[in-house]
Formats: sequence, C-alpha cells, structure tokens
Amino acid sequence: MSTPVDDPLGRERSHLAESRAALRAMREDAESLDISDVTANWVNAQILERQIGERIKALADLSDTPLFFGRLDYLHAPGVDLAEGAEGERFYIGRRHVHDHDGDPMVIDWRAPVSQPFYRASKKDPMDIALRRRFGYTRGDITAYEDEHLSDPAEAATTSKLLQQEIERPRVGPMRDIVATIQPEQDEIVRSGLGGTVCVQGGPGTGKTAVGLHRVAYLLYAHRERLARTGTLVIGPNRSFLHYIEQVLPALGELAVKQATVDDLVAGRVEVRGADDAAAAVIKGDARMAEVLRRAVYSHVTLPTEPVVVVRGSRRWRVPAYELEDIVRELLDRDIRYGAARDALPQRIAHAVLVQMERSGEAPDDRVQDAVARNSAVKAAVKEIWPPVDPAKLVLRLLTDADFLAVHADGVLDEDEQKTILWAKPVRSVKSAKWSAADAVLIDEASDVVERTHSLGHVVLDEAQDLSPMQYRAVGRRCTTGSATVLGDLAQGTTPWATRSWDEALAHLGKADGVIEELTAGFRVPTDVITYASRLLPHIAPGLTPVASVRENPGFFEVRPISDTGEVVAACDELLRNEGSTGLIAADARIPALAEALTAAGIGYLAPGEETTEETRLTLVPASLAKGLEYDYVVLDEPQAVVDGEPDERTGLRRLYVGLTRAVSGLIVTHAAPLPRELMG
Repeated sequence: MSTPVDDPLGRERSHLAESRAALRAMREDAESLDISDVTANWVNAQILERQIGERIKALADLSDTPLFFGRLDYLHAPGVDLAEGAEGERFYIGRRHVHDHDGDPMVIDWRAPVSQPFYRASKKDPMDIALRRRFGYTRGDITAYEDEHLSDPAEAATTSKLLQQEIERPRVGPMRDIVATIQPEQDEIVRSGLGGTVCVQGGPGTGKTAVGLHRVAYLLYAHRERLARTGTLVIGPNRSFLHYIEQVLPALGELAVKQATVDDLVAGRVEVRGADDAAAAVIKGDARMAEVLRRAVYSHVTLPTEPVVVVRGSRRWRVPAYELEDIVRELLDRDIRYGAARDALPQRIAHAVLVQMERSGEAPDDRVQDAVARNSAVKAAVKEIWPPVDPAKLVLRLLTDADFLAVHADGVLDEDEQKTILWAKPVRSVKSAKWSAADAVLIDEASDVVERTHSLGHVVLDEAQDLSPMQYRAVGRRCTTGSATVLGDLAQGTTPWATRSWDEALAHLGKADGVIEELTAGFRVPTDVITYASRLLPHIAPGLTPVASVRENPGFFEVRPISDTGEVVAACDELLRNEGSTGLIAADARIPALAEALTAAGIGYLAPGEETTEETRLTLVPASLAKGLEYDYVVLDEPQAVVDGEPDERTGLRRLYVGLTRAVSGLIVTHAAPLPRELMG
C-alpha cells in the first residue's frame, strides 16, 4: 500500500521499515557466506570465521533502539563543487551504515563526515544544510518528528523539544549511548584525531564518560585497520562502573574494545590480599617511587673485574676486564630496558671476540657470533655482571629490608617516608606476602624497567582524578606509542592521592602535550540539584567552573529531616512510584542497616552495576561505589555520615558531592544528624 504524499510521518515510517529490511538482508548475506573454498589453512579459516561472526553481531537490529534518529537534507551534494549547481542529497543518520541490494545508502553512520552537520550545523553556520529533522521514538517506532530549516533566514532558531525529551528520558538499565543528543562541543572532542591525547574535565552530568566512549567508536570507524592491529582499552574505576557502561559500544556496533580497571592492568604477577593505610598508599603512589625502583633494579649490575676467556677448538680468545667494563658502561649509558641490555650483553662480548678472530685472519660470520654468545664462559660472565631480576622479589626486598630501601631511596624519600612504607613483619616469600593494590603497581613499574610493556593504540581512562601518579604511569605504559582520552572531574577526587591538576596528571601519564577540554553544560543533573551540590565546590575544588544545567525541567529536590531508617525506606517507596530507576546512596557503614530495613518493608533492591528490571528498580549504593553511576531518582541518606566515612574532611565532602549529583530527575536528602556546614546556605 502506497503512502500518501501529504503523510510525511508515514513516509519516514516506510523508510524505517525498508531500512530494517535492508539491514536484515545484510545480516543474512553475512550469515550465508561460505568460506570453505577461500581459506588455504585452518588458522586463516578460524580468523575469517571469527571476523564474520563479529560482523553478524554488529548487524543485529535492536528492536527497541532507533535505527536512525535524524535526517539531513543538503542544499548541494556533499563534496561537489557548488559552482556546478549540483542538486542536494538526503541522508538518514543512525548508529550504523545500512545499504540496499544495489549498495545505495539507506542509513549513514553517525561517524561519517557527511553526518557531522547533524551535530554542528546552526542558524549561524548552516553548513549547507537546508533541513535537519529529528525523530521521536516509542519502543523503536517513529512517533514524531521535528524540523529545522537551517538555511531559511525567515525561520528563527529554536530549542529542540525532541532533543530535550531525549536528554530527560528516564534511565532504566545500563548506561545508554548519547549518539542522538551529542552537542557541538562534545562532537569536537569525539571527532578529535587519533594522534593526540585529549583530557576532558567535566562536572557531573556533562556527558564526559559518554563522550569518551563515543570517541572510541569514532576512532575505530576512522582508523579501523590501525586500531585493529594495536588495540583499544577502556579503563574504569571498578567493576560496577564497567558493567554499567559495557553496553554503549556494542549498541554502536563496536564489539572489540576491552574493558579493565587499573587493578586489572597490574594484576597477574602477585595476588592482592592486603591493604595500605592512607599514609603508606600516598607514598607508594608517589612518582618518586619510580626512581627508587629504577635504582634498585640497576643496582644488580656489577662492573666486571675478571676477563672472559672463550675456548673454540684449539684457540683461546680473551676479552680483558677493561673492555668488558666499557661494554657494560656503554649499555648503561644507552638507558635501555634492563632486560634488553642483558640480552644484548652476550652479543656485545661475542662481537669483541669476533673482532679478535678477524684480526688473526679468520672470517667468522653471524653463526659464529651466535655460537660465541651462547658459550658457557660468556653465559657465566653475563649472569655475574648482569643477573636476571624478578620484579616481585625486588619490591618485596625494598618493603622488608630497611638497609636496601635506604640505599636506593637516599635523597628521594626521607627517613619517615621510608619507615611509613616498610612492612612491620618479615615475609617469607612473594606468595605468602599480603600485597596491596599499591604494591602491585610498584611491581608493574619494576617490570617495565626490566621489560617494555606492550603499548595499545588508544586508551580511555575514566574517573581519572582518583589515580595516583604511579597509577598514571601504569596506564601511560599501555599507550606509549598510542594516544589516550582522559576523563574526570577534579571536584570528584575521593582518594587521599587524588590529582591536583590535569597538567600534572598528563605529565605522569607521559602525555604532557595533551589538550585539556572543559565541559560545563550539564545534561543529566537537574538545576535545583546541581545548584545545591555546587555549594560544596568552593571547599573541594576552588576555581572550577560550576556546572550549568541546560535541562528545562528543574527537577524534584527536597531536604527532609527524619528520625529513623523507616523514613528513609518511605522516601524510597515514594520515589519508586515514578517511572525509572531509584538509587539509595548512603555511607558504607550504614548499608547493612538500610538493607535490613528495605527487606523488612518488602522492597527488593539491587547492588551497584546490576541491571534494573521492571520489577526491581531500586539500587542500594555504598557512597564509595556511587561514582559514575546515575539514577532517575536518588535518596541520599545522612550527608554527614558520608563525610565522616572518609579519612579527611575534603575527601569526605568530595564523596558527598558525588552522591548528591547522581540524580537525573529528583533528589531527596534525608538526615537525622545535622547537615555539614558547607551545605548550609
């Protein structure tokens, strides 16, 4: 049945149906591929089969997700000389490219250059766009559209109601993509080049995490072959956070991006079973520890005092001690990895022997040099001069042997700092030691002094403000030949070692030339909520620009005095009557009592990172795990208890700032104890 000419919504629905049919055909084509005659061996067959499998997954049609969300009508065909008067073209903008059986595009990937005006065109700079159309959806079906005639001087600039509705749509389940709502300042960051590192300072609700993930998706689109070889990685603060964001990239058709925490990066060499007090953790996380470790590693090198004598057949070749010393000093001066220099040493000694052979009239080749390098006398000399170093054993000795630490920390750490990181009790072995997370980072640093860490093509580091200098170095090692996207908010730094400035953080990361961008427009947190939370900024991050909410809905906000946990449960019950998710955020120490009260009231709840369902929409969140998460409605219990739960007041106030800014639509602050004075206004 044909669609009436005067039914634009019907025509758009028809295009959606045709696009979905085209996507199904693309998937069926991929599923029907026969590779039996293509591959010459089993290994190639496995690789090709995996690639086809990933292609099939990427072509999945998510029924409740819009296949396209916008349309651009160009005045002229893109890329054609305007003087030629070429007619304009129409493009539908969506999450992935879709073409018909003739190869003509039905939907254009949002990352393609032709899609860029959808995010950046304006009345002031229409970018050759006659019309920009946004679509409104209900469960995957087009139900509305909205037009902007950007090149029509008679039409005034307006705020998109559909865009505002999409920004304010209730949150249920994991984090979703923002591909339909990317703003011009966000788009500039998303489309910045692969070669440079970008640091994004963004307050709560400015979309910095989503921007970072969409930048990965864009880079994979623009540099797919290169990043397929070198790899990409998203680093988050904890498992709950990674679980929350893990569906964003697959929704954009990107399946090959790995996720990890910083602890995951440095895991594997030892088991973390212990914890440091704040003072020890701060010193272990200090960048000065890198110099202590470097000294300790290279202290194993001993300048030779005896010659090396190589016996080959009836001939004896002698490399004197002074010549060996020159070789060792030259390797030390080159400042290459300890292990690489150790590997080079036998070849250098063998070369010195070959020089003597040539002088005596022989004509040795590379095979002779390799044989000399493997000679028992050379091996024994190398073991004596440049012995192997076990990074975990080295760090264990530094933390348990006061004299060894004093020698290598001389002039770097003072005596009190050395005492602070020394273990009180002796440890028998690496396996029996109760290593802390900071210790694992030290072992990772020592390992890199010995052997170079593999570098990826691009790393996204989220909630970066909480990393220590040594943790930054651990991340930086994973992208020495690549680039990084660093995301964070200095006001939300909740560790005793939280970074003081992004310039300092980038220097520790090894990306001192990184560009710092600031996002100040808030799309998530309602005006009344962010205004209340921003009372803390002068006390926790003076100089930062407060977030300005761009939401038209001011949100629901109330500070409610209470007398017992029953009233906290009542507040949760009240908010659960609304559509969307609810989070109950409280000091970690109060979680057991609140869990008991919820259970007694018959209210089911989830742990952070678990996906909400229609039946269970309440999440009970320890304040220490709230960072990066968001809920439609939040009950924040006992602000002073949140502050008191941290080692110092500034960290406590920062933790409170995080908790106050998790709400998308409304916030109730409940308290029996007096509120922190910094919130009184």
